[in-house]
Amino acid sequence: MNKKIISLLVAGSALIAGCDQQMGTTATTTVAAPVIKKEDAIASVNGQYISKATLAELEKEIAEKAHGQSFPKEKLIEELVQRELLIQDAVKKQLDKTPDMQKQLDVARNSLLTQADLQDFVKKNPVTDAEIKAEYDSKVGGTNATEYKARHILVKTEDEAKKLIAALDKGGDFAKLANKNSVDAKESQNGGDLGWFNPSQMVAPFSEAVAKLEKGKYSKVPVKTQFGYHIILREDSRAQTPPPLDSVKDQLTPFLQRQKTQKMLEGLRKQAKVEILVPVVDEKPKAAIPPAVAPTPDAANPAATPAPGAAPAAAVEPPATIEAAPVTEKPAQPAAVVPTPVPAPAPAAK
Repeated sequence: MNKKIISLLVAGSALIAGCDQQMGTTATTTVAAPVIKKEDAIASVNGQYISKATLAELEKEIAEKAHGQSFPKEKLIEELVQRELLIQDAVKKQLDKTPDMQKQLDVARNSLLTQADLQDFVKKNPVTDAEIKAEYDSKVGGTNATEYKARHILVKTEDEAKKLIAALDKGGDFAKLANKNSVDAKESQNGGDLGWFNPSQMVAPFSEAVAKLEKGKYSKVPVKTQFGYHIILREDSRAQTPPPLDSVKDQLTPFLQRQKTQKMLEGLRKQAKVEILVPVVDEKPKAAIPPAVAPTPDAANPAATPAPGAAPAAAVEPPATIEAAPVTEKPAQPAAVVPTPVPAPAPAAK
C-alpha cells in the first residue's frame, strides 16, 4: 500500500493535538495530557492511543481545505500513525526541550488562547435582533432614504475656500475651479464630481451641509472636516427604497459583532496596566490629505449609478478602517501572528 503522507499544512490542528498528547507542556505551563481509552481510539502506537476525535478533526479539515477531494480512511489513519511516530521520536530526542521549539509552542498556545477568548465572547454576547434593527434604521433607513449627487472642491485652508466662493459668486465655473484647485486628487480630475452617494458614506459635517443646500446651490460658507475645507455644490437628490431588513441582516451582523468585540477589548485595555517599553517611531512619510469621499462606483464611473430605489452598498455595510480578524467556529492552524480586532468601522471619510 502506498503510504503517502498528507501535507502537514492541511491539518495543522490535528498535529498540534498530537503534540499535546505526547508533551502536554509549553514554555510557561504544564498541562495534563488527555487520557484516551482504548474504546475511543482508532490506533495504538507504542502504547499511545490516537483518538477517534483526532481522526474526525482531520477528516473535517480535509473536507474544508481539499476542495471536495476525499481520502480513504485508511490513508488518513496511516497519516496520523506516521505523525505519532515522528512525535514520539522527537520527544525521545528531547527536541521538545529546545529553546526554539519551546518558543514555537508558546506562540501557538498564545494564538489559540487568543482565538478561544474571542470565540467565548462572541458566543456569550451574540448580536440581537433589536441591535440589527437599530443599525438598519440608522444606516439604511431614515435620512439615508435620500441620495444626493454633488460636486466639491477641497482645499487646505479657510482663506483658500473663501476666495473660491468669491470666484463662484462672480460666475466662476465650479468644475473648472475644482480641477484647478482641489487637493482631492481623484475628484479634482473630474470637476469635483462625487456621483450619487448616501449620507452614511460621508462624515457628518459634509452630509449635513449637502442636505441643507438647495438643488443647484453651492455652500456660501466653507464646510470644515478633518480633511480640510470644502465648497459643495448640490446637483440633485432622489428618494430610494431601502432593501428589506432580511436581505441585509447577514451583512449587518458581523459589523455589529466587531463593534461589540472592540468595546470588550477597549474595556480590557482600560482595566489593565500597560507600559510600552520601547520607543515607537513612525518612519513612514506623512501621507497626503486623503480623499474626502470614499471611492464608489458612482464617483468612479457615472454609468454605474444605481437605479432609483437601490440602496448603496456602503449604506448596508459601513466600511472598516482595517478589516477585523475573522472569528471562526474553531481555530484553524495556529498563526505566528496573533489576530487583533480593530476599531469599530466608521462611515467612509468624506
